[in-house]
Amino acid sequence: MIRDLLIVAAGEGTRLKAKGDLKPLVELAGKPLIEHALEAAFAAGLTRATIVVGYNAAVLREFLDGLSRTRDWPVQVIENPDYQLANGLSVLKAKEHIEGRFCLAMCDHFVEPSLYTKLMTYPLAKDEVGLAVDTRLDNRFVDLNDVTKVRLRGDRILSIGKELKVFNGYDTGVFVAGPALFDAIEDYSKQAGDFSISGGMEFLAAQRKAVAVDVSDSFWIDVDCPKMHGLATEWLASSQNGAA
Repeated sequence: MIRDLLIVAAGEGTRLKAKGDLKPLVELAGKPLIEHALEAAFAAGLTRATIVVGYNAAVLREFLDGLSRTRDWPVQVIENPDYQLANGLSVLKAKEHIEGRFCLAMCDHFVEPSLYTKLMTYPLAKDEVGLAVDTRLDNRFVDLNDVTKVRLRGDRILSIGKELKVFNGYDTGVFVAGPALFDAIEDYSKQAGDFSISGGMEFLAAQRKAVAVDVSDSFWIDVDCPKMHGLATEWLASSQNGAA
């Protein structure tokens, strides 16, 4: 049973500055993005959260401490002073704080709890990492200019990256991982000088250890700019009215 959640919330969020200085605290339908992220994960059965902060860390830490008390959510906060560098460094900051398998998510990705459920129940080998993938290439809630693309064969990820020209899925930003992901990010960085999460997944893909879990029937959106914030707000409104 997977209990732990790791959320990357360290970046500056420059594309969403019009909505607020600190991206995790930007409100969506009256609730901060980071609270939405935690809420979905806990609703799916996860019970502990580790959040890596960086930009304006003191403000975010204070908010998370209060949220943990108010919602009775077990949350530990870790700081990444190198938050301006690749996101995989934030993942590595949690290496000594999480044991076994865990879910990894981004603070600005709004997802339905069912996405976590599908991902967590997919059979994976101990040294494999699972990525929730959307194969709806016409999904209007995806920003084609920013989304990380994946090329799949069956449930195996062949390649991953924002610049892929040939692809048949989208990276939703939610993973099931374990020590293999930490090792892959470190090993890939030695090869390519790239500490990104996608780089680690590319390393695993070369070993056929990066697994795609199709979650195309669950809603997700990367709230990374004002346009996507508007689309997320629209979806939430329609969902609450029973029209989604």
